[in-house]
Amino acid sequence: MRSPRRTTALALAALLAGCAAPRAVPPPLSADFGEPYVLASGDKLRINVFGQQNLTNTYAVEPDGSIAMPLVGRFPVSGKTSDQVRTGLEAKLKSGFLRDPNVSVEIESYRPFFILGEVTNAGQYPYVAGMTAENAVAIASGFSPRAKRDRVELTRRIGERVFKGEVPLTYPIRPGDTINVEERWF
Repeated sequence: MRSPRRTTALALAALLAGCAAPRAVPPPLSADFGEPYVLASGDKLRINVFGQQNLTNTYAVEPDGSIAMPLVGRFPVSGKTSDQVRTGLEAKLKSGFLRDPNVSVEIESYRPFFILGEVTNAGQYPYVAGMTAENAVAIASGFSPRAKRDRVELTRRIGERVFKGEVPLTYPIRPGDTINVEERWF
C-alpha cells in the first residue's frame, strides 16, 4: 500500500513533467520557410507585362482578394501563389487581348504581421521574408519583464479558417500572422 505522501509526490512529479514537455505544433500551423507563399488582402504585387507599359504597374490585393488591372478587369488572386497568378494572367491576356503575353509577378510588399501581449511595443509591423517568432519579438523591441520567453501563441488564417497554437521562438512567421506573447506566472 502506498503512503499518501508518496502518491502526492508522484502525482506532482507527473504534473510538472507534463508542463515541461515541449508541445507539438498543431498540424494546421505546421510550416517551414520552403512553403510557397499564398497571396491575400494587403499584399502588393509588381506585375510586368513585357512590351505593354500601360499594363505594367503595382497592384494592391484588395479586401475581396482580387486586383483590378486594365484589359483584365478584376482578377482574383487570394489563395494563389505568384506563379499561379502569372499563368492565370497570361491565359486571360492571351484570350483576346495579346498574341503571346509574357508576364512576371513579384511580391512588392507583404501584408503586415501583428504582435500583442508582453512585448515592449505591441502593434502592427511590416513583414520581412524569412522571419521567425524571435525576430518578430525583436522588431517589437523585445520582451517585457513579465513575458514568457520560450514560446508564443500564434494565430494564423488559412483560407476561411483560423488556427491558434503555441509555437517555439524559432518557428517561421507568415504575413498576416498574429503573435501573442503571454505573461509568465513567476
